[in-house]
Amino acid sequence: MTLMTRRSLLRTGAAAAALPLVAGRAFAQEPLKVGFVYVGPVGDFGYTYAHDQGRQEADAHFGDRIRTTYVENVAEGPDSERVIRNLAEDGNQLIFTCSFGFMNPTIKVAKRFPDVKFEHCSGYQRAENVATYNARFYEGRAVCGTIAAKMSKSGVAGYIASFPIPEVVSGINAFTLAARRVNPAFQTKVVWVSSWYDPAKEADAAKALFDQGADVIAQHTDSPAALQAAEQRGLWAFGQAWDMSSFAPKAHLTAIQNHWGAYYIERIQKTLDGAWESGDAWWGFKEGMLKMSPFNPAIPADVIEAANETEVGIVDGSAPPFAGPIVNQAGEEKAAAGSALDDPAILSMDWYVEGVQS
Repeated sequence: MTLMTRRSLLRTGAAAAALPLVAGRAFAQEPLKVGFVYVGPVGDFGYTYAHDQGRQEADAHFGDRIRTTYVENVAEGPDSERVIRNLAEDGNQLIFTCSFGFMNPTIKVAKRFPDVKFEHCSGYQRAENVATYNARFYEGRAVCGTIAAKMSKSGVAGYIASFPIPEVVSGINAFTLAARRVNPAFQTKVVWVSSWYDPAKEADAAKALFDQGADVIAQHTDSPAALQAAEQRGLWAFGQAWDMSSFAPKAHLTAIQNHWGAYYIERIQKTLDGAWESGDAWWGFKEGMLKMSPFNPAIPADVIEAANETEVGIVDGSAPPFAGPIVNQAGEEKAAAGSALDDPAILSMDWYVEGVQS
């Protein structure tokens, strides 16, 4: 057999071996396009920043199997519908809409694009192609409440709140209940800023709360402005959604960090596998979606121990944040001793516990 003949046979054999692959996959597989819609800027170092860290984790995990894109600073309401629709029209096969106010627009767009999968964060409306997910933020608020009551000299905390939806209300209540287990006279004063991200409003709210006697601030808004106000006053504050200690190293006690990456990776994998289904996920400390950031070195050891015990009790179920007895502002019993509020009660919470001044 000549060299030329052998080479011809090798080429023919290689081509034949490749035929099944070519027949089954004429072109390289296109990456899965995944879109994200953010209510704030990725540079808020809070809620939106945490979501984008999760997106980046997914990018690193899947490599060129996916291509992600995001739109930031999207206002809740009609504008979000346009953004979500544009992402669907651009070929994104999986779209995460990351704020409560995106719920109705997500449902509306999903009806027009039945072959696209949608995931809405913090909402409750689902459809065949719309799933929901969220973090149990209230678990972290309970840890913060424990710390606040032990660190506060005035027995008064300020709470900067965004909108009176159950997610925010349950956080205020969990914070206050945990604080009052340490100090039964503890009070939480709430200021509503009607925004998720407005540094000027958040700073003004923090200053007003300090002027009213609060010496520690918690927040369910996304900028570090309140922390910076606390730093200027020599008082305490908690970060939101991510470690914000770089903005106020003396004031920052800790923060509830939101880790979305594992969830995004799971849902993207299911989409790639053709196994995606609508459903609801509500993860917390146990699943790793919530973590406490490093504690301020100024926190005494016994306070850190109490904070850790609070978290352990939540994870193992021995001390849930909404364990009774619980009474509301009017003194009415909402949970008896020996019982605890269940998920439906937490998810529909529209009342405040004793000790909240809203």
